[in-house]
Amino acid sequence: MPEQVQNHSVCIAGGGPAGLMAGYLLARTGIDVVVLEKHSDFLRDFRGDTVHPSTLEVLHELGLLEEFLLEPHQKVHQMTAVMGEETVRLADFSHLPSTSKFIAFIPQWDFLDFLSRKARAFPNFRLIMQAEAKDLLIADDDTVIGVAADTPDGPLYIYAGLTIGADGRSSTMRSKADLAVTDEDVDIDVLWFRLSREAADGDDMQGIFRTGYMMVMINRGAYWQCAYVIPKNGAEGLREKGLDAFREQVSAATGIPPDRVEEISDWDQVKLLTVKIDHLDTWHRAGLLCIGDAAHAMSPVGGVGINLAIQDAVATANLLAPLIMSEECSPEDLDTVRKRRQFPARMTQRLQTFLHKQVIYRTLEQKGEFKAPWFLRVVTTVPFLRRMVGRAVGLGIRPEHIDPTSIPVSRKKAA
Repeated sequence: MPEQVQNHSVCIAGGGPAGLMAGYLLARTGIDVVVLEKHSDFLRDFRGDTVHPSTLEVLHELGLLEEFLLEPHQKVHQMTAVMGEETVRLADFSHLPSTSKFIAFIPQWDFLDFLSRKARAFPNFRLIMQAEAKDLLIADDDTVIGVAADTPDGPLYIYAGLTIGADGRSSTMRSKADLAVTDEDVDIDVLWFRLSREAADGDDMQGIFRTGYMMVMINRGAYWQCAYVIPKNGAEGLREKGLDAFREQVSAATGIPPDRVEEISDWDQVKLLTVKIDHLDTWHRAGLLCIGDAAHAMSPVGGVGINLAIQDAVATANLLAPLIMSEECSPEDLDTVRKRRQFPARMTQRLQTFLHKQVIYRTLEQKGEFKAPWFLRVVTTVPFLRRMVGRAVGLGIRPEHIDPTSIPVSRKKAA
């Protein structure tokens, strides 16, 4: 097949939340952007669905929130959990200093479809599906000058003034750039599967903590998307015990009758998510910047991965858009994104690691009558602390806001 060659100001590898939001924001300021997505669509069954108030606030600042909330979704105004046989409140979002005082649960593919539709409205934005970024194009002076990708129509070479690696926790871009990755010690994995939902089940997302069991059930309308937490590398042991034993555990954890759990009829319906927490100390090299999971892979605890990725994208656009437009984006400029976003990402990861060890793993290891950790018992009884947890989860550390001086292309033309 013949080679394809394109030239753009910015090439973004990865059409996830970080990549599409960065593409949208940069295109909004008039920059020529192409986003490469290796799949033919965004439909992946086991992706994060939590759009936190911090992300909803970004959409509000962009004038997109009202339309976004027309998408089918569920609102969660507080986080609750079943601890033993008691239902308790862990976080309250009702007092957040933001427009939206709730978490919106929406399938990630719908969120990405929404972002891509809005980005395509800009004539200087292009999204290429089924284009997998495989390598970096590097000049003689060691500067990254673009991306080599595989497509159904043959090799594609994108030359760009800036390449953004937003290709997730197994990032090809960071690997090809020889950026060193530091892995954190993680002691859990997660099994994802579906269970049908009945009206008597209620509507709220459910976090379940019982002796030896921990799982989360996310309301997807007709069914529950279930995240069943297991000790690290414990999936094979569960399989060896057989599907019947696993179904018994799920029924015991959820209280759902065994006949409904029989819906899990094959191990192919149960997908393993290998939980990782890692980070880059250096997010860039000349001509390349990594953001989102490519810079800091998050645990699913708190569902904050999408929102950290969005915050990275906003910071990238705020800090770099004027420099990209003037073609003066130096390696030192690229590092300003790390300096802005590294602290929130690392602090969030440390909190996730603490919760892994002090709450989740201890729950899995408990014997006898369930006993919640003392600090969770305190949080559930003190309204102020529930609000603090709500702020930490809903807005995070150092939330980003859209630069009010950045003007959409349409407004520039009107002016």
